[in-house]
Amino acid sequence: MTALFEHSPWIEARADALPSSGDRWADLMAVVHAASDAERLALIRAHPELAGKAALDRTLTQASAAEQASAGLDRLSEDEFAKFHELNAAYREKFGFPFIVCVRLTDKAGILRAMAERLGHDREVEIATAIGQIGEIVRLRLADSGLQDQAKEAQA
Repeated sequence: MTALFEHSPWIEARADALPSSGDRWADLMAVVHAASDAERLALIRAHPELAGKAALDRTLTQASAAEQASAGLDRLSEDEFAKFHELNAAYREKFGFPFIVCVRLTDKAGILRAMAERLGHDREVEIATAIGQIGEIVRLRLADSGLQDQAKEAQA
């Protein structure tokens, strides 16, 4: 089964320990929003950089590798790779964590535009944006796994 959150099993464990609302995604995101600032930062930092070292050395999770490939990040030209590397470095330098976007909802050009635009955010806005993007990633992973539908059927 695909991990819903990158290297952060504590979220699913906490959600499993609480009464279910019948909406798995909402239950999971409630755990994320109730987490401490340090835990939310750890969640953000658990994500790999887009087209970064983990992609090159093939240590991405299976889900991340497939998602990055869906946006063409496994087929970058030298110029595109250099631009991703430059923006990743600038973003990490400014915010202290990797740029996160739900790549399945965009393409290479859209990701590069978002990286450049989001460098203009302040840190608090960017933390909230990253958490929102993680929520979108999880929503799609749940849909792929059928878990969200199963939870809704069980509630009915």
